[in-house]
Formats: sequence, structure tokens, C-alpha cells
Amino acid sequence: MAIVRWDPLKDLMAMHDRMNKMFDEAFEKTGNTGYGEWTPPVDIYETEENIVIVCEVPGMDEKDVDIQISEGVLTLKGEKKYPIDKESDNYYRLERSYGKFNRTFAIPNSVDLENIKAGLKDGILKITLFKKSEVQPKVIKVETE
Repeated sequence: MAIVRWDPLKDLMAMHDRMNKMFDEAFEKTGNTGYGEWTPPVDIYETEENIVIVCEVPGMDEKDVDIQISEGVLTLKGEKKYPIDKESDNYYRLERSYGKFNRTFAIPNSVDLENIKAGLKDGILKITLFKKSEVQPKVIKVETE
């Protein structure tokens, strides 16, 4: 029988990896579910003139995306089509997400709902919400009588 040196750090790292795997499986993101519902990642930022929503929708066309605004809520819906012919193609791994998605965002009152632009280029959807021009209060001069 050979004497094996015990390495407590090795056992601790193995336990750490098992715990991480357990938590990853329990709290798996909806964006990586394969075919079905998925959630495209979104960045939102604000400038002095507008609010910009940037969404990653790789492999999608503008006809696959629907943008609506109603009662102060912007709704972004779409469907990324499954590109594989299930009967003739033999795939070993499918990691990209496909299927329908639905995202909603509250829109502040400062947005001009009549002036919104959306563009899709290289799988990046960019929605620009222009802010209303600031209404300056009317100054009334008081005159002496």
C-alpha cells in the first residue's frame, strides 16, 4: 500500500466546485435555456437629449422584433427562429438560445412618445427615446399702476 500525501486544499477546492455547480443549476439564468423562452441582454443609458436602450438580438431581422409603447411601458417582443432542420441535421451541441422573448421597461414622463427611433445592425437593436424639450415657465412681468 502506497502512502498518499493528503492535500486539504485540494479537497476544499473540489467542495467549492461542487457548491458552485449546485448553485448554478438551482439559479440558472433564463437566457440560456436553449429552445423556448429566452431573455436577450439589454443596456440602458441616458444622455442629456435622450434615453437609449441597446439590446443584443443576434441572428434576427427587423421583422422578427416588435416594439410597442402603451401607458408608460415599452414592450420589446420577438422570436429568434430555430435554424436547424431537426430531421436532417445531427448536432452534438446547441448552446445558443432560441424562441420567443418579451421584455418590458417603464418609460419616464420626460420621453416624447411621438419621437422614438429604432434600428437593427449586426444583431444589436438600438432604441432611442428622445426627451421632451424642457418647458420653460412663462415669466410674467409685474408692472406698477
